[in-house]
Amino acid sequence: MNRSPWILIAAAFLANTAVPQQTPPTSVTAAPAMSAEVYVIAPKDGARVHSPVTVRFGLKGAGIAPAGVKFDNTGHHHLLVDTDLASLKLDAPHPAGEKILHFGKGQTETDLKLEPGKHTLQLLFADYSHTPFSPVISSKKITITIVQ
Repeated sequence: MNRSPWILIAAAFLANTAVPQQTPPTSVTAAPAMSAEVYVIAPKDGARVHSPVTVRFGLKGAGIAPAGVKFDNTGHHHLLVDTDLASLKLDAPHPAGEKILHFGKGQTETDLKLEPGKHTLQLLFADYSHTPFSPVISSKKITITIVQ
């Protein structure tokens, strides 16, 4: 069968076209080359607020990309609610739940429903596989009080 060289060239081009790959994790991802920093923009530490409270995430020195899509120097936010960073395994993906919220679509804020009382919030920046970077990129833990 005689194929045109143009068909072979087109096939090679399509096979090598840059498409984000959804590859499974093989190890902990090194932190972005630039000095990345995450922080809670709002509410402020010590704030007394009503539920639901809008929590806004800040990021410097890196970019946001959806979970499952691997791009250099990017990741996505996880919000730790009433959870100590030291209690987490930091070399594996974290399961999403009530205490660890994933923002794998690249969200930079959320409306959070919390019971009245004191609560802690802390951001953790993670790679495409929900695994924290090494070294860990996390915000300062803040405390807020939900009032009725």
